[in-house]
Amino acid sequence: MAKAEWKCIAKHEDLQRSSHIVSVLGHTTYIFGGELVPREPRDNKVFSLNLNAPGTPSISATESSSSPSPRVGSASTTLNGRIYLFSGRGGTAMAPIEEAGALWSFDPRTSGWSFTAPSDSSAPYPPARSYHCMTSDGVASIYLHAGCPESGRLSDLWVFDVEEKTWTQLADAPPPSRGGTSICYLDGHLYRMNGFDGKTEQGGVVDIFDIASISWSSRKFSADGISGPEARSVGALLPVKVDGRDMLVTLFGERDPSSLGHAGAGKMLGDWWMYDIAEDKWVKGETSGDVPPARGWFDADVVDGSKIVVAGGLSETNERLDDVWTLSF
Repeated sequence: MAKAEWKCIAKHEDLQRSSHIVSVLGHTTYIFGGELVPREPRDNKVFSLNLNAPGTPSISATESSSSPSPRVGSASTTLNGRIYLFSGRGGTAMAPIEEAGALWSFDPRTSGWSFTAPSDSSAPYPPARSYHCMTSDGVASIYLHAGCPESGRLSDLWVFDVEEKTWTQLADAPPPSRGGTSICYLDGHLYRMNGFDGKTEQGGVVDIFDIASISWSSRKFSADGISGPEARSVGALLPVKVDGRDMLVTLFGERDPSSLGHAGAGKMLGDWWMYDIAEDKWVKGETSGDVPPARGWFDADVVDGSKIVVAGGLSETNERLDDVWTLSF
């Protein structure tokens, strides 16, 4: 068993939401977007928590006239001290917010937002979508993958060069197309797993994109909940360092969709699993003491390379959660 410690660091009614984003810069966690009522964006404030603060971190809210419109099902990543987000849904309609390939970026130094449009408006760009995923290489590239356009699901992979402000479409990921999937970057590779293809939750495969060779490969495992994590969607996949080794952690998520679709809650998972990349081996996580309730439709990020912060989400009782937890290795 892989061992780690959960700790609830905050609970606040302002944080009660699902389908939002969570991004960490330094020791501060930022939360944006999401819904309290299904398909109704709650607000477009940026909430921040300083994880280094003694005791219970205070919650600050920033609201700006330059903020993106309220949205749910967006995705974010961090790069060079900024948070970047792309698209999402703006209301009860299934149509995502189309911004012609532009990204929004939040600078915590000024508490302001910037709208970054592609340098060539005639060049191809990724279509608007929701419940997609993003990651970055920490240098100049942002990767955008999959999600839900107005109808159907996607399997595309795009990279945005922040300095040149250009999009390039890369090779599609292995099928099926999906929403609610998870992706992360580590050492020149993208790792992708899980998601929902419109009929079933996906699992049992870690798909790996080698950036240098521009090609995908796949590693299969038994998604039986014993030797590997069960299939799921709207969970998380994050890279961490444990005893100097590179690991991936997947946690929580929905394993069976609700018959009410987005208006209801399916069967949620409360577990976490660690994947040793070098040994191609999964180990189930073990914790003692308080543990977070099972959830999906949340978001999470990594702090200092060895701690995960999780905020909000949807419980199995169809309640939006208002908590923030850390998982320390």
